[in-house]
Amino acid sequence: MRPNRETIRQIRSLMAIALVATAEALCQETQAETGPQAEGKVPERRIVVSIPDRKLALIENGRVVKIYSTAVGAPSSPTPTGTYKIVQRIPNPTWYGPEKVVGPGKSNPIGTRWMGLSRKGYGIHGTNSPQSIGRNASHGCVRMRNRDVEDLFARVAVGDVVELHGDRDDEIARIFRVSEIAGNTMSAGGAQ
Repeated sequence: MRPNRETIRQIRSLMAIALVATAEALCQETQAETGPQAEGKVPERRIVVSIPDRKLALIENGRVVKIYSTAVGAPSSPTPTGTYKIVQRIPNPTWYGPEKVVGPGKSNPIGTRWMGLSRKGYGIHGTNSPQSIGRNASHGCVRMRNRDVEDLFARVAVGDVVELHGDRDDEIARIFRVSEIAGNTMSAGGAQ
């Protein structure tokens, strides 16, 4: 019995998805080996996200290096709180939706970079919807402008700590006060 055209198309689609997933896994291994830690420079680094402020701070050796604006989870799909680790770093990721797969490019909902967290299904990523930055608009992930997520991606490594804070306590106020003192939010281009 010969398979019909629809069956052949489905098989080809599944093979393409498997091929992309394999390529991304290999790329992830390479990124883990060639990230900042592989160069012998291992600063104490953590990412702190203030969900109510919709901001992300990169902290190295106790010093705020950069602060970025983000989008966080919408009320119907909130960003989880807690302490996690980066477990994946994927440049130019493929997005796998419930009924759709979107390869790298301008229409990809997760933008140009994906940093998967130890909480399955959640990550820090870019966006094809930059107007959502500064809002509660994601499905629970931390969403950034593509230029900002590319900058952050180059600075972090698998194993780095990511803290997602739902309340603005004294430490969070102190961390994000740096941007207020500077007069605005520091971004990939420096103080604005």
